[in-house]
Formats: sequence, structure tokens, C-alpha cells
Amino acid sequence: MVSVQAEIEAKIKRYKRGELVFPVDFRGKGSEDAIRKAMSRLVQQGVLKRLGHGIYVLPKKDPLFGEVLPSTEEVANSLAKKEHIKIKPAGAYALHKLGLSVQVPTKLVYLTDGTAREIKVGKNVIKFKSTTPKKMSLKGELSSLIIQALEDLGVKNIDPYIENRLKELLEKEEPYTLKQDLKKATASVAEYLLNLINAND
Repeated sequence: MVSVQAEIEAKIKRYKRGELVFPVDFRGKGSEDAIRKAMSRLVQQGVLKRLGHGIYVLPKKDPLFGEVLPSTEEVANSLAKKEHIKIKPAGAYALHKLGLSVQVPTKLVYLTDGTAREIKVGKNVIKFKSTTPKKMSLKGELSSLIIQALEDLGVKNIDPYIENRLKELLEKEEPYTLKQDLKKATASVAEYLLNLINAND
């Protein structure tokens, strides 16, 4: 009889180096407990590397840089794909995605139509915040990030440089999409952004 670990190892051989691996990938190969124990043994043997609770990777080696691990953003996107949920960057992370913050936050906050939770990945944290279908329906590549950032961080104490950059980014958004997204923003954020758009016109 083939062991659970042997079955998992056989399946892992079809994975690409650097690909994320989750216990759910092996459902049906044994009990949940047996799968977890088998994966723990594979970590001890160096076949897998554990990134966080229930999150593993098939290690990728670079001849110059050694072990190359997936970014926290890649982990978040893989989790969303695995769980069939939608996620959208929010807060300080949304500002970073817009190029308005050079510092990568250690906590990546996402709005989601899935379950709210926090996942620790090394020294970083992924936070999924449950939200309404209306918030997940924001369409604009730029306006959705701006709205999500401001709704999380607030519109007070935004310095003049950020305000100017926000205005420049909003001008690049497709007008109809921007108009529709503003309808879905909170009253305070919509008013702030409309004032920004109309300033000096």
C-alpha cells in the first residue's frame, strides 16, 4: 500500500519550482491529519518549505541568489485563486500599488468577498477584510485603488504632494469608469475626490 507521503511526493513532482503548495491539494490522499504530518516530514527533508500556516512552496534555487521565495503578494493571489475568492488591495498597500509610497508595508491589506482573516507569512502579514459586493465591484484600475486606500486611511491629513499625484492619477482614469466608481465610494471620499478633480479647473 502506497503511503500518504509517497502519494504527495509523486504529485509534487508535477509542480514547478517556486509553486505554492497547500494541504487541500492532496485531499483524498488520506485524512487531513495524515496529510499535515506527511507535509511536515517533507519540510524536514527539505522537499518543501513552510511559509506560513497551511502554506508551503516547492523551493526554487538560483545559482547566484540561492533560495528564491514567492513574494507576499504572490502568496495572497495564490490563496485567492485556490479559494475561489476575489481580493483587491486596500489601505497603505493600495497606495504602494499606486506608486505613492516607496515603502512596502509589512501588512498587506486586501478587501475580499471571502472570509475575514489574517495569515502570517514569514515576517509579513496578509489581512483579508470582508466587504460588500458594491466595494468589490469597483472597476477602475486606478480609481478603485485610490478609493480603497482613502476609505481605509481617511481623507484627513493628506499632504499636498499626494493630493497632486492623486489628481494626476484620476485624470488618467477612463471618465465613465471613474464616474461609476465614485458612486460606490463613501460620501466623504467621493466629495474629497470630486473637489480634487474640480480644483483649478
